[in-house]
Amino acid sequence: MGDEKSLVPIEQREVDFYGDTLTAVQAEDGTVYVPIRPICGFLGVSWQGQNRRINEDEVLSEVSMSVNITLTDIKADSRRPKTSKMLCLPLEYINGFLFGINPKRVKPEVKAGLIRYQKECYRVLADAFLLPVTAVSPMDADDQVLMQLHNMALVIANTTREMLETKRLAKDNKRRLDLARGYLQGLNERLDERFTAIEERIPKPSDALTKDQAFEIQERVKRIALALAKHDPSKTHFRAVYDALSLRTHRTSYKDIPQETYEAAISFLDEWLMGLWETDE
Repeated sequence: MGDEKSLVPIEQREVDFYGDTLTAVQAEDGTVYVPIRPICGFLGVSWQGQNRRINEDEVLSEVSMSVNITLTDIKADSRRPKTSKMLCLPLEYINGFLFGINPKRVKPEVKAGLIRYQKECYRVLADAFLLPVTAVSPMDADDQVLMQLHNMALVIANTTREMLETKRLAKDNKRRLDLARGYLQGLNERLDERFTAIEERIPKPSDALTKDQAFEIQERVKRIALALAKHDPSKTHFRAVYDALSLRTHRTSYKDIPQETYEAAISFLDEWLMGLWETDE
């Protein structure tokens, strides 16, 4: 709101509403304005949220006004009156504002008070300013219908806004779920690839060496180790022969050598043994 929408009232009144002190002021043109922030405090709803809703509403933002309101500063010990500018709505729009708050979306302890305000707040404030000296023309039937339609339109607009926000949140949640689903799918694919690679490295039972084949390898390793001991009797050479076989077959144990690698392992050991025999000769 800018300065062009500010005014100084000519009269201010406080009206008791079931224990809540409602304040309203009257401008020179007879328009009655009601400050909204105190009502939000009585109802227990967020002032920031309602202020934003008024500013975003095409009708309420157009008729809202910054008005000088004098209230008692209950926080000060002196209880001196304090005047400040407050966002106000014309009295005839107060129901439109109140009906824009959905009772189903407020806290249970707030619901009863909100419904009471929606039913009676306008009437109580209107009665307070309907003085004999004030010429007030009652609404005819057509004006009442138009006012009801206006209030209904405000409720529909507010409900539509909430539905659009809900739809936006639903789309955002769906996008996040899709991203999470894609990440999990990729993770599963990578895990499957790793498991497959591990399984390929593990010999299948049908590919394992027979006892006779394992014995043939043991015998050749023994012969090579004994032949090496003739050249270097200071140590045993079994571990060295098995390590060489492991490097050749890419298996940590000769028992894990698959069938397809068995002949190559035997050839490797035989060539090594033949070389040692030729050296001895």
